[in-house]
Amino acid sequence: MACSCASLIASTARHFDERRVRKELANYRRAGPTATTLGLLSQLTPIEPPPEAILDIGSGIGALTFGMLEAGVRRAICVDLSQPALAANAEEAQRRGMGHRIERVSGDFVAIAATLPLVDLVALDRVVCCYPDFVPLLNQATAHSRHLLAISYPRDRWWVRLAVRIENGWRRLRGDGFRAFVHPPASMQGLLHRHGFTRSRTLLSFTWQMEVYTRNAA
Repeated sequence: MACSCASLIASTARHFDERRVRKELANYRRAGPTATTLGLLSQLTPIEPPPEAILDIGSGIGALTFGMLEAGVRRAICVDLSQPALAANAEEAQRRGMGHRIERVSGDFVAIAATLPLVDLVALDRVVCCYPDFVPLLNQATAHSRHLLAISYPRDRWWVRLAVRIENGWRRLRGDGFRAFVHPPASMQGLLHRHGFTRSRTLLSFTWQMEVYTRNAA
């Protein structure tokens, strides 16, 4: 790898700048959540009783969190590298009357995981594809979930790998250090299974895979 994981993570924080975040917020207000967020919500909101709390890793503007709070989750912790994203999250939460139910934490989840509590549901919507190494990310995610883990990631198909390779090449030409990654689903699923989680729900699109895992009974 041409650069360290730390520099890639820093580039990810810079990638989600004010301009990009404001565009995402405008799109959300006009058209609602993205397809992966809708997919995860469709799998999570029917679960009864709803989780008490959600830890939304790489929450961005908070679309998944807002949907879960509307579905009956009482409180949320949103963690993100991007300060503009967290600011937009706060703005939209206030507009929706949810500001008092959300705690926002700035930073790389893996680096600050020890400061965060256990919750019923941990969510990673389009997050593992932003990490060069998914192992520490999922290790910490599983350690913070009492019951459920929801995840979306790019499907490992040739057309997806080609698209990601082209996008990363274009970013390299433009001097943008952000990179996306297509990690092996079997390896991620194996890690989650080793940590005591079983896949309970799955949904596929042409390019994305959305899954819910449930912690096995002791």
